[in-house]
Amino acid sequence: MTQTQPLTHPKEWMGFPRSWRRPRQHEWRNLRIIILLVDILMIAITFGLAYFIRFSTDIPLFYTPESDQALFYSTIVFWLIPIWIGIFALYRLYDFNNLLGGMDEYIRIVQAATISLMTVIMLSFLDPTFIIARGWLLLTWIFTIVFGISGRFFVRHFVYTMRNRGMFVTPVIIIGANEEGRAIAEHLHETPIAGARVIGFLDNRLREGSEFAPGLRVLGPINSASECVARYAVSEVIVIGSALNRAELLDLYQVFGLRQDVTLRLSSGLFELLTTGMRVKDMGSVPLLSMNRLRLSRSEQLVKKMTDLVVATLALIILSPLMIVLSILIKLDAPGPIIHRRRVLGTGGKEFDAFKFRTMYINGDEILQEHPEVIQELEQNMKAKDDPRVTKIGQFIRKLSLDELPQLFNVLLGQMSMVGPRMITPDESNRYSRWRLNLLTVKPGITGMWQVSGRSDISYPERIRIDMNYIRNYSLWLDLVLLARTIPAVLKKTGAY
Repeated sequence: MTQTQPLTHPKEWMGFPRSWRRPRQHEWRNLRIIILLVDILMIAITFGLAYFIRFSTDIPLFYTPESDQALFYSTIVFWLIPIWIGIFALYRLYDFNNLLGGMDEYIRIVQAATISLMTVIMLSFLDPTFIIARGWLLLTWIFTIVFGISGRFFVRHFVYTMRNRGMFVTPVIIIGANEEGRAIAEHLHETPIAGARVIGFLDNRLREGSEFAPGLRVLGPINSASECVARYAVSEVIVIGSALNRAELLDLYQVFGLRQDVTLRLSSGLFELLTTGMRVKDMGSVPLLSMNRLRLSRSEQLVKKMTDLVVATLALIILSPLMIVLSILIKLDAPGPIIHRRRVLGTGGKEFDAFKFRTMYINGDEILQEHPEVIQELEQNMKAKDDPRVTKIGQFIRKLSLDELPQLFNVLLGQMSMVGPRMITPDESNRYSRWRLNLLTVKPGITGMWQVSGRSDISYPERIRIDMNYIRNYSLWLDLVLLARTIPAVLKKTGAY
């Protein structure tokens, strides 16, 4: 195999310290131990809190004339904790492939908690002397889900914090230096919580040592893969299928397919389209891939929809007096309707009318013709800082982003979300080019990364990058963080015009 020279300076590896090159297997073992201990603690708290509420409170639903049951239930708990943990293990909640998995991990906890509950119920049927309070069982099931998910949530964000400090990271090399390979490397670099540290590329067409992506070089030809894996202690290899021919792909599988210390991952060749994820289904024993139409899974869609409905309803109740006052001011300030309907694109490219408070004069097109410099600015950025079409009350409303309040009704109608990418018009979608399909896999949001990152002060390409970043890294926690950051962003008025 061709000899490759190690990079001469760790800063060539996108600035990561040399100590990060080596896999730290003990860190992953310790992580599994930490998660196990957290689960045991959460389950113990679950049993204790369920007992306290069931037998030590005056809640009528759980009232019982029985005397102290502490000894009986402490004995039960002694045996139930390992049973609970065993069921968690059966649901692969300690499998590295499922750790830090977000919603999928939480769903497994709900399933494991339900099976745990059914196991106790089955035991009570098999043994008539095994009598256990139904209220305690119900509370145990609820608290197992609540505390189990909470424990995993805090562990996951602890790991995310540690990854920013160089722990729990996986050294990765990318085989195939083309546009898709560069895009994947840049995305992993911009997403440190993914825990993948790209060391460099292997490619037959480019000169060894040449820089292919910012801070990343070509380490050598493809046939030096085994040596590079050993030299840089790589544990993950990403193969860019669109950069290799079939023979090269088969050769790589011959080398890494059966190795236990290296995970071989194959890119699909459609990186720009795969924010939605993929499914594998056998057809006549032939495994075939298909893309999901939406970015979010069904469980994520349900959680997001419930959150949207609750937040939008509360916001409308609280803000309705303000919206009435704004409606009166708009009507008094300039003739025209109170609500402006903007035709925009929703999920799947379906068009709908987004509601906004009218902030412009109704003869805005005539006014615009007198300001060619504004027309040029609009063509470039889709917004103008000093737009002569905006009314006096409209300027005030835009500064505080109050013009978007009627979009709460769009949320209730299921057309928008509280948090999401920027809404765009059908004409504007052309500016997203190949990223357009990504944008249409989620609902547009009233607020989002763009809203809290400077709004109109950032360039249009940067807006697209921010939207793609949100779509690829969606989580309920991210939505909650962006909602919390929206009010300070609005009060700062940065980029609002």
